[in-house]
Amino acid sequence: MASDLDFVEYARDQINEAGQVSFKKMFGEYAIYYDEKVIALVCDNQLFIKPTARGRSMIGNVVEAPPYPGAKPHFLIGEQLDDRQWMSNLIQLTASEVPAPKPKKAKSQKAKT
Repeated sequence: MASDLDFVEYARDQINEAGQVSFKKMFGEYAIYYDEKVIALVCDNQLFIKPTARGRSMIGNVVEAPPYPGAKPHFLIGEQLDDRQWMSNLIQLTASEVPAPKPKKAKSQKAKT
């Protein structure tokens, strides 16, 4: 089941205080970005945060689940999603541990004949 855009926008709004947050549709679901880093996924109207040591420490009793079949487990966020300040703190902690994306290789142009 694909996620509703309304849920994705709500999740983004709840973490928007953390900084530059955006989302992109990917494979029928959504990736949430913080300063160009993928820090979360929205699948089946559920928010999955990338697992980090600091995030695990902040959450405490962590619920982990794969966002889609075959994926590595992520932190599944439940009722905490309604706590804007808590979510913003979690996103900032997560982003501080998630590596920056690798630079994209320049596409080579074929010689025109």
